Amino acid sequence: MTAFIRPEELEVGYDIPAAIGMDESEIQTPCLILDLDALERNIKKMGDYAKAHGMRHRVHGKMHKSVDVARLQEKLGGAIGVCCQKPSEAEVFARAGIKDILVSNQVRGSLKIDRLAQLPKHGGRIIVCVDDIENVADLSAAAQKHGTELHCFVEIDCGAGRCGVNSTSEVVTIAQAIDAAPNLRFTGIQAYQGAMQHMTSYDERKAKLDAAIAMVQDAVDALKAVGLEPELVSGGGTGSYYFESNSGVYNELQCGSYAFMDADYGRILGKDGKRIDQGEWENALFILTNVMSHTKADKAICDAGLKAQSVDSGLPFIYGRDDVEYIKCSDEHGVISDPQGVLKVNDKLKLVPGHCDPTCNVHDWYVGVRNGKVEALWPVSARGKVF
Repeated sequence: MTAFIRPEELEVGYDIPAAIGMDESEIQTPCLILDLDALERNIKKMGDYAKAHGMRHRVHGKMHKSVDVARLQEKLGGAIGVCCQKPSEAEVFARAGIKDILVSNQVRGSLKIDRLAQLPKHGGRIIVCVDDIENVADLSAAAQKHGTELHCFVEIDCGAGRCGVNSTSEVVTIAQAIDAAPNLRFTGIQAYQGAMQHMTSYDERKAKLDAAIAMVQDAVDALKAVGLEPELVSGGGTGSYYFESNSGVYNELQCGSYAFMDADYGRILGKDGKRIDQGEWENALFILTNVMSHTKADKAICDAGLKAQSVDSGLPFIYGRDDVEYIKCSDEHGVISDPQGVLKVNDKLKLVPGHCDPTCNVHDWYVGVRNGKVEALWPVSARGKVF
């Protein structure tokens, strides 16, 4: 794996949390660490699954925002490209040589559309989602201006209640407009059911997906009837990929969190009734934190607070421990219940974040660890890319 800095370049106390070859115990905290063995197993497992089911897998770059992780997903998991959510995010991956990028979102506003229209100059395919016929003309004009071609998905609101059209007739109307527009190409359908990904019950998730699949099938049939059969029908996440891949309708997955896992995804149940982080996927991402104070007999204070993580989906849990519990946090501090007083100042703990995506976005580096040693330092390449 490629190291972005040499060990001799590290100045302890500055903004680089570790050096290649360093013991895990020496890593500066709080920071993100990756269990490279677990990460590689997750990536290979999803890649093997997608291949066995005849599915393309377009990994979700908004989860890790890392060129290095995306390349590993291509190498070990056979990923065909990435999803991004913003043009600025897509720019990072395009400049790094990723050749098939879907902006799985709407792009509005002249400056953002202009940036998007320039991305095919990097030599790859750029796909963008559309749910409003007025957007078609703006995308076409920008692509003509730059002499590029933008591929387009019509997005269906198949249950998330956010972006996307609500009827088959709207899908067909927008697809026809795209097909007629200069420098645009109708490529397929975006049908990601995001609202059900974190529902605990497998059967409840399946019921939501059954309704979405029926809606998408109707749109596909109508598009075929007007000579616009979609090349790609894309969707599927870590909580639902097995439904889309067995639907006979979808041919592309967009899973992201499976590679790292987090506390919120981990609690959902698979078909066997078990948590999906207990057999289906492994925890590979952690916030490494240090106990900095223990003046209260039953509480330890660590250095991973709100500024080191997102708690929108709940608090982190302490990996591999049932004798201590992370119970609350403020800007710079995490409070750990330690009723038996087992922790000591400078003890290090691994936290599984509640929500990996926004947690990764507040860090600069991933520290890849194998067998207790730092093996890789990867920048969070698209950190803060929100335009």
